[in-house]
Amino acid sequence: MELWDVYDENRVPMGGTHVRGVPLKDGEYHLIADVWTVNGNNEILLTRRHPDKPYGLMWECTGGSVLAGESSLEGAIRELFEETGISAKQEELKLIHKIRQKERFVDTYITFQDVFLMDLTLQAEEVVDARFVRFEELLHMWKQGIVVPKSRFLLYKDQIQEFIDPPS
Repeated sequence: MELWDVYDENRVPMGGTHVRGVPLKDGEYHLIADVWTVNGNNEILLTRRHPDKPYGLMWECTGGSVLAGESSLEGAIRELFEETGISAKQEELKLIHKIRQKERFVDTYITFQDVFLMDLTLQAEEVVDARFVRFEELLHMWKQGIVVPKSRFLLYKDQIQEFIDPPS
């Protein structure tokens, strides 16, 4: 049973927990943390969602629900390790976007990790494939509609590109 902390619309903790799978009440929110990983070749890690999950077989960055008692950053680090086997330190993640949507707050991070496909250990019940792509290929895949998040990606794609190729 997965438990989430419950927040109000201003992201203030409401002091309770929520069981995953049970609909949240009106005015209740939970926290999601996403992580975009860039490797030593300036390639971006994409993982492919398990076919039984919503948006099954679509490509995405690593991420998921933050568990009760975790901060957003702690949840991001845990999700990165669980889904890919990549160990990251808090100071290695940079927050690039925050948004409130429907019943959730989503924090999006980016990190540099000198890893390659052979270094990954995929979580079978969450991830069925992984690949590294150049930023241009990520944009092309997103335009084809095979990458999630769909609309939110536009809000921070420039920060991903700047992380990979900082202005001089």
